[in-house]
Order: sequence, then structure tokens, then C-alpha cells
Amino acid sequence: MALAGLETTHPVEPLALPEVCPGGSLLRATPGKRKGPCMARRGQVGTIAVSGKWYVVRFWKYPPGQARIHASERICPTDSKALGYLPKGERRRRANEIVEASGINDKEVFVETNVGTTFREQAEWFLSHSVNRKRRPAKPATVANWQCCVDKWLNPNIGELPLASINNRAVKTLVTKMHAANLSAQTMTTYINLVKLVVGSAIDDNGEQLFPRKWNNEFIDLPVIENQKQPTFTAETMSAIVEKTSGQDQILYALLAGTGLRVGEAFGLEVRHLSTDCRTITVEQSCWQKSIQTPKTKSAYRQIDVCPELAKLIKEFIGDRKSGLVFANGTGGPLSQTNVVRRSLHPILEELGVEKTGFHAMRRFRTTWLRKQRTPEDLIRFWLGHAKSSMTDAYSKLSDDIEYRREVAEKIGTGFTVPTSMRPMIPRKRKKEVELVAA
Repeated sequence: MALAGLETTHPVEPLALPEVCPGGSLLRATPGKRKGPCMARRGQVGTIAVSGKWYVVRFWKYPPGQARIHASERICPTDSKALGYLPKGERRRRANEIVEASGINDKEVFVETNVGTTFREQAEWFLSHSVNRKRRPAKPATVANWQCCVDKWLNPNIGELPLASINNRAVKTLVTKMHAANLSAQTMTTYINLVKLVVGSAIDDNGEQLFPRKWNNEFIDLPVIENQKQPTFTAETMSAIVEKTSGQDQILYALLAGTGLRVGEAFGLEVRHLSTDCRTITVEQSCWQKSIQTPKTKSAYRQIDVCPELAKLIKEFIGDRKSGLVFANGTGGPLSQTNVVRRSLHPILEELGVEKTGFHAMRRFRTTWLRKQRTPEDLIRFWLGHAKSSMTDAYSKLSDDIEYRREVAEKIGTGFTVPTSMRPMIPRKRKKEVELVAA
């Protein structure tokens, strides 16, 4: 039976006539029982039909001042083995939700909500909005990682599903595929968290979620993150890395391991951010893909105190410069993180017989060294740019005592051997030149 004048030539699931309660709202049509108010009102609950590979719900819309129009929204795939498939009862429930969300049963307001929006469409909007929003806009690096996740995993698997069909069951199927592909627990958690963010970003004109979900990680079978790989360096390895490097790379590695700076913060560091004696570094910008931007978080705006040995080395490297980036390429622009890792760090690690890793291992080295020296936790968080974790941390003003900070920085040192002077840059031989010498 088609309600509200709707006719269809496609296979249609029979609809039970709704019961009307005294208040005028409809009750779920369950023989002998009344389960409470149904989502649809004023009689129109829509017709479920098959359109291609999809179950759809069809109903009439009545735009103000216009003739009524025929609407059709996807519910779920018809294939029982497909991701997002819903059994008959769930299809009816989803159809009711779609019709109600459309606003056709509201006597006063006609709400044009595209409840048939696919995950692909919502993800595209979410990524764009994350960058352009005024409240806590996402960093370009974060959005780039999200985009890679969407392109490689989410869109190919759930991109064409209606957003309303992305529930615990659909996500469980996605997690199963990730398990089969041997993705790490951290990667799966990151990807599924993005799915939750995209679904939660669909809101109505009142700011309420269109598709609220109570996510169940136990049902989804999302793995617990354990034994996460977090490579770091020993004091001997860090000393060897600095010793075998020359030029500005040597200063860069010593600075990263001796201060705990993020590599993007080091690449965005300018001479004006250093105190006259180079004992204090002010972090107020970062660099990502050769583009200067604000630091990662609010807590990343900070000062870092440097021990005298490292400050002396940095002072020698800066020389008479009064402006510009501390670490720059031949044209004075920011360095490329990929190039420095590939051309400098990885060859040194290979020579030392150490597993290849990135710059964050130096930040972990610094954190470990600070803990070994029993550095006050307040200063560790402050120097590393981490947020305060308790009200007691908010009360403590230890980071405001500059003299005390310098005293602690001098006492704990770096944990590795700091060169007494900078080694001059050694020109790298091109591959062809090396082959000619070998011949």
C-alpha cells in the first residue's frame, strides 16, 4: 500500500496502517501492543521500494509556494552481504527516521534536510569545514592525514553508503576488513575515530546531530592499543649521530635532542626567537611542507631553556645573523623534512646499524632524559609544549620563574655529548661521482 498518494511500480514492502493516539501522533503498528509515539506524523510514513541495488523510501514533499514533489532517499543496499545492509524491521525504522527528518509531517516548518547524504559527501564537507571553522581550526597536517585516510580506506568501503546507515554494524564490518589487511591497532583507532567525527558532523539548523550514535567499541571489536612502537635513541647513539653530522644538520640534531622541540617548530624557528645568549628559545610558529603556520596547540606557545654548552654551539652557528630562519635551504627558505631525513638522518642511522626512524625519536630521547634527571613535571610539560593535566598544574607557576628554569636546564644538561664547535659542511658527492671514484 502506498500512502499519501504515492504509487510505485517497484517491489514494495507492505506497510501496516498506523494507529492514532489521543494526542494526534501515530503509534507503531504492532498488533495488540502500543510501543509509543512513532516518528512520522500526519499520516505520511513513506513507501519502501527497490531502486537498483538500493532500498529507498519514497514520499511527497510540499515546498512552500510550489507544487508537491516526489522525493526518494536511500536506506541501505539490497544485498544482504553488503556493508550497511539492514533487515526488514530496521529498514522500516530507518524509513520512518528519514521521512520525519525531511520535515514533511511538521505542520509549521518545512525542513529541507538531505538525509540521503552519503558518507563521501559528508566527509568532503567535514574536511573543508575543519580548516575554515573559527573555533579550533584543524592544522593542515592533520587534515592532510584525514584526507589520506578517507581516500585510501573510508571512501572505497563506505563512501557510497547513506550517512544514516553508518552505525555500529557498518563500522564493525569495516574493522573486520582492516584486521584482514593487518592494520595496526593505532591506525584502526585513528580511522574509526574519523568515521565517528564525520557522522557526528551532520547537524540540523538547531545544531543537533541528525544521526546521533552510541558507539560500542566492544561490538565493533576495535582493538586496544598495546605495545605501540615508539622508537627512541640511547645516549651513545645520539652522541654518535651528532658527531657524524656536519653543518646545520649537526646543529639541528643537537637542538632537537637537547630541547625536545618538534621538528616543525625547529624548521619554523627564526633568529629573532632566540635570546641574545641563545639560552632561551621562544616558540610561536611552526613549519609544515615549507609553509609557516601557528604552533600545533595553545600549549605549544612557550619558551624552552637551553643548557650553556648547547647555547654556545647555537650562538656560533648563528654568528652575526639578525633575522631569517635559523635553519634554511640555499635560497633562505624553510627546509624540507623529507629531504633532511632521506639525505642526512637515514644514511647516518644505516651507518650506525640503527633502525631507520624519524625526528620524533629525538623528542622521546629528551623526554626520557628529563625524567631520568627527576626534572619537575611542571617544567617537562612546559618545555615540551604539553597541556596541563590537573588543577594542581594550573595552580603551579613554576614555569614563570625564569632563573629557576635556567638553573634546572644547566644542571640536567642534554644527556649526550655536545660538540665544542660546529663541524663545517662537507659537500655531498653525487652518485655519478661516487661511481667514477669506485671505478
